[in-house]
Amino acid sequence: MTPGIRIASLAVLTASFFALCADGGTLELQPRAGDPIRELTAAQRSLFDIGRVLYSTPIPATEGMGPIFNKSNCQSCHSNPVGGWGNASVTQFGISDKGSFTMVPGESQSLLQEFSVSEFCMEIIPASANFTAIRMTNSSMAFGMVEAVPDSAIALLEDPNDANGDGVSGRIHWVRPLEETNSSSPLRVGRFGWKAQVATVLSFSADATRNEMGITNRLLMVENAPNGDTARLAQCDPMPEPEDVNDQQGLAFIDRVTHFQRYLAVPPQTPKSGMAGESIFINVGCAKCHVPEWTTADTPGLEDALRNKVIRPYADFMLHDMGLQGDGVSDGYASETELRTPTLWNLRTRDPMLHNGAAAGGLFSDRVRTAIALHGPYGEGAGSADAFAQLSEGDKVLLVSFLNSLGRVEFDDDGDGHVNIIDFIAFKAALGSSSTPNTPNAVQDIDQDGIISVADFAYFMQAYEGENGDCNGNGVADLMDLLTGTSVDADLNGLPDECLPCPADFTGDRLVNGADLGVLLGTWGQSDVPTDLNADGNVGGADLGLLLGAWGPCP
Repeated sequence: MTPGIRIASLAVLTASFFALCADGGTLELQPRAGDPIRELTAAQRSLFDIGRVLYSTPIPATEGMGPIFNKSNCQSCHSNPVGGWGNASVTQFGISDKGSFTMVPGESQSLLQEFSVSEFCMEIIPASANFTAIRMTNSSMAFGMVEAVPDSAIALLEDPNDANGDGVSGRIHWVRPLEETNSSSPLRVGRFGWKAQVATVLSFSADATRNEMGITNRLLMVENAPNGDTARLAQCDPMPEPEDVNDQQGLAFIDRVTHFQRYLAVPPQTPKSGMAGESIFINVGCAKCHVPEWTTADTPGLEDALRNKVIRPYADFMLHDMGLQGDGVSDGYASETELRTPTLWNLRTRDPMLHNGAAAGGLFSDRVRTAIALHGPYGEGAGSADAFAQLSEGDKVLLVSFLNSLGRVEFDDDGDGHVNIIDFIAFKAALGSSSTPNTPNAVQDIDQDGIISVADFAYFMQAYEGENGDCNGNGVADLMDLLTGTSVDADLNGLPDECLPCPADFTGDRLVNGADLGVLLGTWGQSDVPTDLNADGNVGGADLGLLLGAWGPCP
């Protein structure tokens, strides 16, 4: 047993563990990014699973994809995790005149379609365009939760004229959902897309299906023509509209992928609270735009899995003037310098960062520091960027460490997104030690009671991704045997070494020695016996050589 670890006797430890498991504990592991919401009904989970498959399935041109498009499936862009961020980018083009953006005459949109079903149908950036901008794949994760944040709650924070003088003037982008056919119906708060130009998940799905994949649907029936050339479109696209038709269950592709995105769980945050870096994040003004916490609507008809839930997306879903960090493109009521505050949950996996990918590569800390610096020197983020620059190096590290908690899997000590034997070794080394939200071992303290204990280990075993049976048949889980020192795992394969085959150990003591030699000699010349190590039908000199070669402790 490792010296210095304050640990109860094996009997007490295992009794405590099984008592905790019998109760079911008082906590649950957080879902991982890309997981479904746990509270989904069986029917809703089925919708999620079907949508997940279609989200990653390429759609051929024979089923409506094209004639101009950027990708043939959703996952090609939203890949980290599926439904989340991505490193794919798209190009916006147009005419910029003294900072004012307009589309090229004759074009129906400013988005360039990079691919086409044939060279004849290919779209290009027109010679008359004098401006291009790059936008990285954007995502909000847990789309249903974001949609369920009440418009009224967001509106309470709107300050378009900076009435409080804090240098931040968030502005709502009021839009009409594509599925809303009544032109007199109230507008909704836009909350998806870099320009907050989309209010609902269904609108998001329909827009991307037509504009990124070239598939018309019931909400967007008109096909994009290559560079606005409708004559060329007639030759490139023989499919009738809409190309997205209902399946046997009466649901279209846009409905299916909406279910998947709508029912994505909130990504983890580990530790869940208490990090000093979050206080610094708030104090330097980041939380003015990256608002930490919201509560979803408590309205009849909203799924129970989405209703009245506290979420921590770190976003206000509003437009902010980002000065030089703006993308130079106008969209609806969003100006050339305005961008929607992106959500920060699951930030630790994002590479590149920022709308144009300007913070890319290297360490997470490098990307974050670059992204913060690029919030200045002009625009609404300048004050926070300057305040961060004035922090001590220690406080900068604390703030970055907090941001690194956004998306971190519980018990993932090495931060690779998995909980495996390497993380078990780290947990065992930390067992019995004290912890705070700011110490590295906080990732092991799931109940945040200040000590790494067997109570935490019960949840570690749930998070563990390797085998965790009872291979030695002693009635105790293998990981518990390894934790307490009852068993040893010298080869770090996650299994007690006594479970590994040791053919020359005929006595079962994990040693090949004189006792085993005696057993072999006692069966000399026999066949169909365990001592026939080379399985040649006869115990003889070859088997003796194998035994002597294995002499000593078993691996």
